Amino acid sequence: MHAILHFFHSLTLPESIGLGTLLHVVLTLVVIFHVLAKPREARTSLLWIIGVTAFPLVGFVAYLLFGINTTPRKAFKKQTSDRTFFASWRGGTGVEEEVAPVFHRSKFQVQLPDSGAGRLAHLLSHYAPDFPLLGGNDIRICENAEQVLETMLKEMQQAKDHIHLSTYILNDDDVGRRVMEVLCERARAGVRVRVMYDAFGSAGASFRLFFWQYRKVPNLHMVGFSQANIFKRKFQFSLRNHRKILVLDGKIAYTGGVNFHDVYLPKGTTAGVMDYHFRVVGPIVSELQYTFLRDWYYMNDESSEALLCANHFPRPIVSGNMAACVQNSSPTSDELHAALNAFFAATNLACKQILIVTPYLVPPEALVLALQQAAFRGVDVKILVPSINNHPSIRFASRALYTRLLMAGVRIFERKPPFIHGKAMVIDGEVAIVGSTNMDSRSLKLNYETNLAIFDSLFAERLRFVIQDDLDHADEIEYSQWRLRSRSQHLLENFFNLFHPIA
Repeated sequence: MHAILHFFHSLTLPESIGLGTLLHVVLTLVVIFHVLAKPREARTSLLWIIGVTAFPLVGFVAYLLFGINTTPRKAFKKQTSDRTFFASWRGGTGVEEEVAPVFHRSKFQVQLPDSGAGRLAHLLSHYAPDFPLLGGNDIRICENAEQVLETMLKEMQQAKDHIHLSTYILNDDDVGRRVMEVLCERARAGVRVRVMYDAFGSAGASFRLFFWQYRKVPNLHMVGFSQANIFKRKFQFSLRNHRKILVLDGKIAYTGGVNFHDVYLPKGTTAGVMDYHFRVVGPIVSELQYTFLRDWYYMNDESSEALLCANHFPRPIVSGNMAACVQNSSPTSDELHAALNAFFAATNLACKQILIVTPYLVPPEALVLALQQAAFRGVDVKILVPSINNHPSIRFASRALYTRLLMAGVRIFERKPPFIHGKAMVIDGEVAIVGSTNMDSRSLKLNYETNLAIFDSLFAERLRFVIQDDLDHADEIEYSQWRLRSRSQHLLENFFNLFHPIA
C-alpha cells in the first residue's frame, strides 16, 4: 500500500490534467468497454456513454446501479433456480408423481379452433411453453381498487391453510398496517403465511423498519425480492419483482395492478387512484401459485419438496367456462420479452378493434410500429392513458409518441383524474390480456411481471364495458389541436423521450 501511494505521489501530470480527470477517463473507458461487450439497443448504449462522459463519477455510479441490466448466468442464479424448480413441478426431483402439480393440468388443457384467437393462443404457447392454456376458470373484474382491497382482506381472514402474497409495494400506512394485522392474526391461528415484497418498491417501509417488527410472528415469513447485493458483486437495482399475486389456500387467487398502500383511498374530496384487479378461481390458480413459489424458492432456502406439496396444489375443479394461460415475463433468457411478444402478436393479429389501458405508454419501437400498422389496415385502435401521471417525466416521454400514432389513425384518450393505474388489452372482443405489465421499456424488458391471457368473449366484453366507461371520462386527443401545442412542450416531450430506454 505504501508503494502504491508513493507511486501516485510521484506522478507528474500536465497542469490541465489532475488525478480526478484521469480517474474519470478510466471509469468512462470501463463503462464504454462494458456497454460494447454485449449487444444492446443503440440509443440506450449511446445514452449511457454520453451520460457517463458528461457527469463524472455520478454517471458511473448511475450506470453501476441501473445500467447493468443484462442477466449473465454467472451473475444471476434465478434462471437456474427456475429450471430446477420446474423439474420438481414435473415430479422429476423428489416430488412424487401423484403429488406433482403439473399432472393436474392434463384434463384441463384446451385447444382453440383455427381462428384469430386460436392463432394468438398458439403463438403465446411458444412464448410461455411452461404455461399451457387451461379451461374451467372463472375470472372476475374488480375495477374499484378500494373495494378490492377490502375484499382481499376479508378473504385473507377466511384462509385455513396458507396465504401467499407477492406485491411490488407493501407500505407502512393504513392499508399496509391493516394487511399485516390480518396476516399476523392468521399466522398466529396456524395459517402458513409467506409474503414477498419488492425491495425497491417497498424501500420506504423497509428503511422505516416496518417489516422488522413482524420478524418473530410464528408462521409468518417475509422476504424482500432483490437481485442487488453489493457484497456478491450484484448491482442490478433495475431488476424488480413487479408481480401482484395473492393465493389463498391454493383455491382462490388475485392478480392485476393493485399494490398495498393508501393511494387507493380517498382523501377528503379527492378520489383515490383507480386500478384493475382480477379474482381468479379454477385451474389457473395453480399456475399463479407456481409462479409465486418459484420466486419464493429463489429468495429462500425452503426445499422444492416442501413448497410443491398437496396443500399448496389441491386438485382443481371446473369453476367456469373461461380458458386462460399465465404469461410470465422477466429478464431471464427463458422469459425475455415474453410480454412484449404477446402484445406484439395480439396487435398484429387483431382484425377489428384493439383497446389498451396503461398508465405508462412508452413502448419499444417494434410495438409502436405494430400499433401504426394495425391502424393502417383499418383496425379501431384506442389507447387510454391518465391525463395526470404520477411520474411526470413518463407523461412527457409518452406524449412524444402521440404525433406518430395519431397520424396513423390510432385514437388516444387521456382520462381525467383520478390517476388510473390499470393495465389491460382487449383484442377483437374475444381475448383480454390483463395483469401487472405496463407498456414501457422497464416493465417489458427489466421487471418480473405476470399477465393472464383470457380467451373468453363474455369476459372480453365485460372488460370492454369497463374500459368504455373510463373512455367516457376521458378527453380524446385530436391531431388538429395536438399539432398546435407550444414549441417548449414539444422540446420537453422529446427530451424526456430520449431517456425512456433506460427509465
